[in-house]
Amino acid sequence: VQLQASGGGLVQAGGSLRLSCAASGRTFTTYVMAWFRQAPGEEREFVAGISRFGRAIYYANSVKGRFTISRDNAKNTVFLQMNSLKPEDTAVYFCEAGTEIKYRYEEYDYWGQGTQVTVSS
Repeated sequence: VQLQASGGGLVQAGGSLRLSCAASGRTFTTYVMAWFRQAPGEEREFVAGISRFGRAIYYANSVKGRFTISRDNAKNTVFLQMNSLKPEDTAVYFCEAGTEIKYRYEEYDYWGQGTQVTVSS
C-alpha cells in the first residue's frame, strides 16, 4: 500500500493543523492506521492509532486532549487534527499502516514520506 501524508506547515503556538494521509494500493480497511512523529535527533515516536473501523483509538499521553485521529474508509484517508499546538510538537509526521496497533514504527507494514510540522513560540 502507498501512503501519502500532507497538511503540514508552519503555525504559531496555540494554533491548529489538520494532517491527512491518503492510502492506495490495497483495501484500506485491511489496516489499522497510526501517526508517528520524529523530531531532529530523536527516535520516531507513536502519536495516535486507530483500528480498522475506528472503534478503538489510542493516543500518546503528550497529545491526549489536543489531537484527534479519525479515518474515512470511503476515501481511504486517515486524519490527525492537531489543536493547541506547542513548539515541542515540531517534527516530521508519518502515517503508517499495519495489522495491529503497535507503539514502535518498525512493527508496521507500510509508511510513507512524512510531512513537516513546525510550531513557533
